[in-house]
Amino acid sequence: MVSRDVHFISELMAHRLPFLVVELGADVDPFILHLFAALAEKERSMISTRTQAALAAAKARGVKLGGPKLHEARKAAVVSIEASAERHAANVLPIIRDIQKAGASTLRAVAEALNARGISTARGGRWHAMTVSNVLGRS
Repeated sequence: MVSRDVHFISELMAHRLPFLVVELGADVDPFILHLFAALAEKERSMISTRTQAALAAAKARGVKLGGPKLHEARKAAVVSIEASAERHAANVLPIIRDIQKAGASTLRAVAEALNARGISTARGGRWHAMTVSNVLGRS
């Protein structure tokens, strides 16, 4: 059904839009279409009432409704990402130092050497000069 709103369906019908109702075919009688729209609207109302009652009952039982506080979830995510980045930087820093001792004098050269060795970034990507700079900045 396009909508569960009788008024919306009536507006479409008033504009002479053709309807194809799967259960009823292309030549559906406007009266039948109004009935189906009214039933769908009533069903929507009943679903809403049941949902509100179920949520109220769950709340009365002490169930915590709703998701986590978004700002708290973001803070926790940032802490986790930063900790992961620190661990990865600590693991890759000795390799970067070895590459630099072997003669790589630019960040781009270090990135190319890391990529050539098949070492991925903390997020599993390829190294770039800025990525190397970020790791060196963590040391």
